[in-house]
Amino acid sequence: MRFTPTLVLFWCVSLLAGRPNIVLIMCDDMGWADLGCYGSKQNPTPNIDQLSKDGLRFTSFLATQAVCTSSRVALLTGCYPNRLGLGGVALGPNSKIGLSTDEQTLGTLLKEAGYHTGVVGKWHLGDAPKFLPPAHGFDESMITPYSNDMWPRGYGRTGESRRQMYPELPRIVNGHPMGFTRDWVDMDALTSSQGLRAVRFIKDNAGKAQPFFLYMATSMPHTPLGASSEFKGKHATPYADTLADLDHAVGAVLRTLREKKVEQETIVIFTSDNGPWLNFGRHAGSAGPFREGKGTTFEGGVRVPFIVRWPGVVKAGGETDALVANIDVVPTLLAAVAADAPKNEIDGVSFLPVLKEGKAGGRDSFAYYYGDRLEAVRKGKWKLHLPHAYRSYVDMIPAERDGYPAKTHQRQIGLALYDLSKDPGEKEDLAAAQPEVVKELQAFAESERKRLDAGKRPVGQL
Repeated sequence: MRFTPTLVLFWCVSLLAGRPNIVLIMCDDMGWADLGCYGSKQNPTPNIDQLSKDGLRFTSFLATQAVCTSSRVALLTGCYPNRLGLGGVALGPNSKIGLSTDEQTLGTLLKEAGYHTGVVGKWHLGDAPKFLPPAHGFDESMITPYSNDMWPRGYGRTGESRRQMYPELPRIVNGHPMGFTRDWVDMDALTSSQGLRAVRFIKDNAGKAQPFFLYMATSMPHTPLGASSEFKGKHATPYADTLADLDHAVGAVLRTLREKKVEQETIVIFTSDNGPWLNFGRHAGSAGPFREGKGTTFEGGVRVPFIVRWPGVVKAGGETDALVANIDVVPTLLAAVAADAPKNEIDGVSFLPVLKEGKAGGRDSFAYYYGDRLEAVRKGKWKLHLPHAYRSYVDMIPAERDGYPAKTHQRQIGLALYDLSKDPGEKEDLAAAQPEVVKELQAFAESERKRLDAGKRPVGQL
């Protein structure tokens, strides 16, 4: 057979036709209990709640590290972030390090599989050109390069508290600077502008022979909070206002998929990068029954919402307690669309059987790192904390002004064992009563530490 250009084009179209589009939405600092479908009575989130009714809701989904950059590295590479030199960090402006271009992101891998790729929202993998989305597989991008508190105005509406620390907060489009988030009017519009760009991406790419992948990483509800005039001051707390605005943007994305008649052929995922930043009070979310929050390896820091809608594949209205982490998203989506695996070793495992067959599945163990420090491990229902210091949100010293952070405390935990099936709040230490379990988990921790140390790769550098 002679491969003419027409035949090659037909073959490519045929190959891609059966592959679903993918919309991956990740919020910033949203707690496990912040959505109506996860039990919130305060935050109005009807669109995300409907997504849960139409899909599968996970109750034991973990962010790999409870800090911005590290969690995003995990989500997009399938690796523990400290394997790649980016554990425990939130990269700021003019960073000399970032995600190495030797690593294949989900954007790179799906682009190589024939997808048209786009990212909207918070990036946080390095702000130098070599670390930005175009260098990591994204055809289109409109991003804020790091967290929205890394700007001159700090947390207060009349403040200039960070002018000596940070430049203006930039917006970067397809790798090029294109304006700034300069003031509180811009901050209030951040969610709606990111939502509009996401909608535009879908409108431009829906219905074509080439499937699309959209990574929508909202800057909110990371503080300082913003909300458009339609929602600002209309709810019980500033955080609830912001979540209403965010839910509206998610609703616009879902509505556009329906209007463009690609809803039935699109996987939609919704999650958060880590647990809530609890010392911001009315400006922060809730970890529900779980202990502590962002920046810790207690469940409140790492257990986050995770919802998957995949019409015709995932049974609607389901719930699973399968243990899954955001390092598992890459291998799962690659398996779902029959794309090639990454060339380098990753730590994630596919949970596709959980989606397709409703099996308990997922992983049976997990290593809880913060930075490069292994602080806890889990096997089945058992979680063992290794001795470490941690940020505690218990008995905080209140902030003088609303919207500013309360002062946390540094505390210590020794060797402590918890049965998460009965004690998800990690309150009753069973280490003395279960010495054999402790011994087994200590051995697992040692083997995990050695395994990761042996496979570390260089961080990206300027």
